[in-house]
Amino acid sequence: MPLEDSMFRAPDETARLDWAAVTAHLAAHGLRLDHETPPRQFSGGLANLNFLVSVDGIPAVLRSPPPGPLPPGANDMAREHRILSRLWRALPLAPKSLHLCEDAGVAGHPFILLEYRQGVTLAGAAPPPLERRPAAGARLGPLLVDALADIHAVDPAAVGLDGFGRPDGFLDRAVAGWTRRAHLSAGPDGPPPPAVELAGWLTDRLNRVRPGPPTLLHNDFKLDNLILDPDRLEPVAILDWDQGTRGDPLFDLATLLSYWTEADDPPVMHDLAQMPTARFGFPSRRDAAERYAARTGRDLADFRFHRVLALFKLAVVFQQLHGRYRSGTTSDPRYAGFGALARGLFDFTHDIAQGRGF
Repeated sequence: MPLEDSMFRAPDETARLDWAAVTAHLAAHGLRLDHETPPRQFSGGLANLNFLVSVDGIPAVLRSPPPGPLPPGANDMAREHRILSRLWRALPLAPKSLHLCEDAGVAGHPFILLEYRQGVTLAGAAPPPLERRPAAGARLGPLLVDALADIHAVDPAAVGLDGFGRPDGFLDRAVAGWTRRAHLSAGPDGPPPPAVELAGWLTDRLNRVRPGPPTLLHNDFKLDNLILDPDRLEPVAILDWDQGTRGDPLFDLATLLSYWTEADDPPVMHDLAQMPTARFGFPSRRDAAERYAARTGRDLADFRFHRVLALFKLAVVFQQLHGRYRSGTTSDPRYAGFGALARGLFDFTHDIAQGRGF
């Protein structure tokens, strides 16, 4: 099937890499970058750069962080390679990582080469392929939940990931880390008051939460991290593992639901426009959570804590992205409104913490 030009950025919008240095590095490791097929950057995404390349005559994806300084722990190519060089053995939807370059001098940051899986991704609140399928959410919603449950069902020891991450104290570190990032990424006036209050709410409830047995976590699972067969809407691959770890699986579920907009949500969730779940017949967040609980047998009694933590993290992420715009690291106009988006997310998260909504 030919690839549509809409899948790629125009040449004048494509990030610059030192392809001569990349070619030399790969050659030193027995890999040939085919210049007869020029690299093309995939469109979409706000963080990592993804290029379709040809290596030894086979399509592959070169994946690298964006230019400039990176937030602590973000865009970790070594982490992603560690996961994807193993996980494909137990989870067929995980593309295989073929090579890791840890030398930032080659392309500006470390990068990985991934197995290429052809298909489509459905990004935003109204992906064009769904306009012809007004009831597709009734299929895609359960598919998302089941794919997440399949990730959590993997035995890390079976794929050499039993020593991966630090599951003990996972939630404590998450609360402390995202509270710290909320302060570091704030503007000169500091974090907005709801963010400060939420940090206290999370800290106060930490000791009351009973973490479940740790599992492998994707840590940023959402619809546009699935590659789908365009005709059958069957999953082909799960992407973007650079934040993967082991920890409480309910945090992964809460992360998915932090992107899951409903029709009667406040405007900020519609402005977020991360998934098309407010339309197309998708189930509600509550229905999705209950399906996950039924599939996995996990107790949702403490789930509000996980929900607030995941939404708080998302607000901080957009605050960090807006910081890149304030500092001039990026001139991408999409980043200009992320400060207001972060503030709205802090407000919505505060409502969830107070029991106003699921």
